[in-house]
Amino acid sequence: MMANAGFTIWFTGLSGAGKSTLSEIIEQRLRARGRNVEVLDGDVVRTHLSKGLGFSKEDRDTNIKRIAFVCGLLSRNGVVCISAAISPYREAREWARQEIGNFVEIYVKCPIDVCRQRDVKGLYKLVDEGKVKNFTGVDDPYEEPENPELVIETDKETIEESISRIFARLEELGYLESETVVGRA
Repeated sequence: MMANAGFTIWFTGLSGAGKSTLSEIIEQRLRARGRNVEVLDGDVVRTHLSKGLGFSKEDRDTNIKRIAFVCGLLSRNGVVCISAAISPYREAREWARQEIGNFVEIYVKCPIDVCRQRDVKGLYKLVDEGKVKNFTGVDDPYEEPENPELVIETDKETIEESISRIFARLEELGYLESETVVGRA
């Protein structure tokens, strides 16, 4: 189908679910396959592209639209884009899907108590101390995807199992050639 076309992998899920970890590994493996890859991590985007935005619904939607715009530009030019942003609202994710076209939504599902235990950035602790408000999954909603291309449950499978499932799904959807085909080329 389109095994060398650009496309976007859109990871969505709570803070601490594993979006960035999965993105980094997938980026490395796609590069090893000779693909051009860009990762738009939510934290990095907020520092550079969306500086000054807060965490109101409108600001979060604006942030997602900016990420989707960049993903769309890159994807249509043959780049594999990986978005690793919480993107808590269904409507904004659907907008991104329509805007980008070649779009694979992967829900990185993980119970909030496990995300709290992982809390590498210390954000849940800040929420508990009252220093952070409107935190997704705590005092601001996270709307689970209704029809993602794949659900990865990072509390129930190893990183390697998750990565294998993601690559299998991308091959199934026609975005990547299977590694056996790539190996023979």
